Amino acid sequence: MSFPVMPEALLRALTERGYSEPTTVQAAVLEPETADRDLLVSAQTGSGKTVAFGLALAPALMEGAERLPPASHPLALVVAPTRELALQVRTELSWLYAPAGGRVVSCVGGMDPMAERRALAQGAHIVVGTPGRLCDHLDRGNLRPQALRAVVLDEADEMLDLGFREELETILSAAPEERRTLLFSATMPPEIARLARSFQKDALRLEVKGEGGQHGDIAYRAVMVAPHEIERAVVNLLRVSDSPRAIVFCSTRAGVARLHGNLVERGFSAVALSGELSQAERSRALQGLRDGRAQVCVATDVAARGIDLPDLGLVIHAELPKEPETMLHRSGRTGRAGRKGVSVLVVPVNRRRTAERLLTAARVQAEWGTPPSAEAIRAKDAERLAAQAAALLAEEASPDDLEAGQSLVATGALPEAMAAALIRLLRAPLPAPEELAAPDATRRPQRERPPGLRDEGVWFRMNVGRDGRADPRWVLPFLCRRGQVARDEIGRIRILGRETQFEVAPAVAGRFAAAVRRPDAEDPHIRVEPLAEQGASNRYHAGGERPRRYAASQRSA
Repeated sequence: MSFPVMPEALLRALTERGYSEPTTVQAAVLEPETADRDLLVSAQTGSGKTVAFGLALAPALMEGAERLPPASHPLALVVAPTRELALQVRTELSWLYAPAGGRVVSCVGGMDPMAERRALAQGAHIVVGTPGRLCDHLDRGNLRPQALRAVVLDEADEMLDLGFREELETILSAAPEERRTLLFSATMPPEIARLARSFQKDALRLEVKGEGGQHGDIAYRAVMVAPHEIERAVVNLLRVSDSPRAIVFCSTRAGVARLHGNLVERGFSAVALSGELSQAERSRALQGLRDGRAQVCVATDVAARGIDLPDLGLVIHAELPKEPETMLHRSGRTGRAGRKGVSVLVVPVNRRRTAERLLTAARVQAEWGTPPSAEAIRAKDAERLAAQAAALLAEEASPDDLEAGQSLVATGALPEAMAAALIRLLRAPLPAPEELAAPDATRRPQRERPPGLRDEGVWFRMNVGRDGRADPRWVLPFLCRRGQVARDEIGRIRILGRETQFEVAPAVAGRFAAAVRRPDAEDPHIRVEPLAEQGASNRYHAGGERPRRYAASQRSA
């Protein structure tokens, strides 16, 4: 299918960019029935939706002419949830409308508002921005909406999730009533439907089915792990990959902070992206990825919106997404521009059915297996390092290097020893692979205490007790998350008035102690530390208070 009739300038721009036919979403918005209609469109990341709404705007902007009129007050407004996505949209619309004389201006947080004010004063055909900054320019009179013929809300669901409903309503209310409103959203929750009913007229609903299945350039894999070995599995997946860049997704800010800290501690060059970062911190992190100073990005779903790294070949879901659309959005960071990518779901053994339902709902087929072993990584390292050494030896040496080499040979060093030293030098910066247990070997009957807890475990305390409404129903999940251990590695829990004491399996007590020493973003006021007096599980405490005990069977009830 070829592109329908449109201004020659736009067809020329598409041809120069290598577009020979429209994607599914582009074809959908260009159907004759969409002409002059408000649109409510479901489309996934990587489907070509930016070009789609760029082309959909053309009739309103160009009105049958081959070129746009001189730039003055903006004719179209595009609203995006994040700075990165807004700048990406501006780039796409700029090349699309360049042959038609189009001028596209961005207004986003973190940039100089005075420079944006000057750019708006010079005139623009299309303005792309984030909700807060656009409202600021509206309030100050820098952005004049009276000439707007169309408004596009891109990633509308994410903007509502980020709390921008009031800003969106302000922007839409300021635009002329006779405008077109194009609303693009990966999901259609009730809030989106209400927004559409309030600000669209007789909107045409387009659900792009073709984008919901498996992307041909993305290979999906699911690896089974023990619940307490998720981060170790992530380490091995990163180590075995040949991708220059990788992104690892967590569901919460606390998860991002914890995993990022652990990866950096193990020797990875990693950056973190989450909602708690300032715009300057976010920009530095992204620049580190783009210029090669960082190879791994740990991010939440929303924080990763708008990231476009051409050499990002690996996506890891360290925490399973809740919705199939989220998984497809995450995975869509790779497999772009004709390049192949890999999306790996790290699946705890107790959540296999959840992962299977997720994949089925997303219409994705994944190859199931286990994470790469430390032995497999060391074998691959040997091949890589040998190739690196061979490449170094093949390079033409400078006179200084030759002289230094001859001096080394003169000391009587054997060639094998020198080669081994070179390999050792090349291996030194590499993070050590993790030894992983077979997932099936970690499964125990739910009511059976782990072998390490049949005798006395290692006791810890935290500064929350009955007075602070401590309850086993939240204490146990909290300890597992904070200490990065499994439920069956926590033994007896004793809730006292002002503190809670609990038992940890000796085999993991050292790792637990190291994990709880790190700051916790979700519950910074809760302190966890070893109990000074070990082996006192059957004694009463000061004041004659008898501790409340909870066996494993009671906790799971």
